Amino acid sequence: MGEFSNKVVVVTGGSRGIGRGIAESFAREGAQTVIAATSERNLSTAAAAIAAAGGLKPVTAILDLRKLEDCQKLHALVKKGLGRCDVLINNAGATKAGNFLELSDDTWQDGFALKFFGCVRLSRLFWPMLKDAQGSIVNIGGGAARTPGADFTIGSSCNAAMANFSKALSRLGMKDGVNVNIIHPGLTVTDRIQDLFAQRATAAGKTMDEIRVEAVARDGIQRMGEPADVAELALFLCSSKGRHIQGASIPVDGGSTPGFY
Repeated sequence: MGEFSNKVVVVTGGSRGIGRGIAESFAREGAQTVIAATSERNLSTAAAAIAAAGGLKPVTAILDLRKLEDCQKLHALVKKGLGRCDVLINNAGATKAGNFLELSDDTWQDGFALKFFGCVRLSRLFWPMLKDAQGSIVNIGGGAARTPGADFTIGSSCNAAMANFSKALSRLGMKDGVNVNIIHPGLTVTDRIQDLFAQRATAAGKTMDEIRVEAVARDGIQRMGEPADVAELALFLCSSKGRHIQGASIPVDGGSTPGFY
């Protein structure tokens, strides 16, 4: 039995990529995970894979967390069905890349609706249960919070807002006994990064392979990250060994972020 036996861990965007990797890590440590996403097919595949690997089968929730009412549904599902929440991983989010001059207000609002406002709403809704459990929130931002680019203005801005929100919320966490930290993944092998490379390729008139090679060379990294790199840090931050880490903003990017902060 692992450290997270008899604990409930909620992972948004948990059906693939980094979110699925995080859910798998917690499940291996005995947690009852709850994974939320919009795709029933992806959720079913992820739940089956996690169970097959020896973890408890996740509770799945088909929801669009851009919407307040779906955030409320997720909270109600966990509170009524499981009675507690020990860890909240705010991972859901997909912001569009591309030429700034061609990004509409609707595109900006859609990007913030899921990644930023979903994170804010769920943190507020789950806070009482997290306080009771003396639990943890880990928000998943992105390296662009610190290294913004002209072709990723929405994602850069949203990640920076999440980082500031996480630090602010950690001050309440110090009082209430809830740890709040944010992880900033760099280039990571996921379906999402493939989508992002495709958007950048279209905007630049290049191939996806050209964009990938340029991105790795620009970051100066040895390899692209894997979901497990982020997952293991999330697991540590929520464990007893990570309890003294509060309000931290931690890159997992192979060293690509320049400067100290």
